[in-house]
Amino acid sequence: CWGYDDFRGIQREIIDSICSGRDTLGLMPTGGGKSLTFQVPALSMQGVCLVITPLIALMKDQVQSLRRRGIKAAAVYSGMMHADVIATLETAIFGGVKILSSELFLKKFSHMKVSFVTVDEAHCISQWGYDFRPSYLKISEIRRIKPDVPILALTATATPRVVDDIQYRLGFKEK
Repeated sequence: CWGYDDFRGIQREIIDSICSGRDTLGLMPTGGGKSLTFQVPALSMQGVCLVITPLIALMKDQVQSLRRRGIKAAAVYSGMMHADVIATLETAIFGGVKILSSELFLKKFSHMKVSFVTVDEAHCISQWGYDFRPSYLKISEIRRIKPDVPILALTATATPRVVDDIQYRLGFKEK
């Protein structure tokens, strides 16, 4: 589907971990193929993979690329018309979306069958979260709504201290 013969770097380990239902932190360099680590398991698991990202342009590009491959993908982001947001979320609830990318939303989330949640640019919750993306601090509310849904945190930038903070703020069950 993606045109590659094999996985690169730690992609396989990340995919195996999230497919096993474990909270997972993927630390990979820019251009290292982080997107594949949530796209592949999303297709093999039941339910919707929710992708949270602060990068709207990247979100739109990924959704378009997935749709060209015949994968049911959608995005919810600021600037969308209210009716389009509702229609997209309702489609996800009723199984018409396999990968849903969003800036962050909790309405309707409790009604979705969710396979796992991917937090892209996860360093935002720690390194820049307080200034750059305050909404990232609310991601942990997902645990209150769906405590058994595993989280995949992806980043290219994280010191050991930031890694610990990401895992703490996202409520990782294991570290």
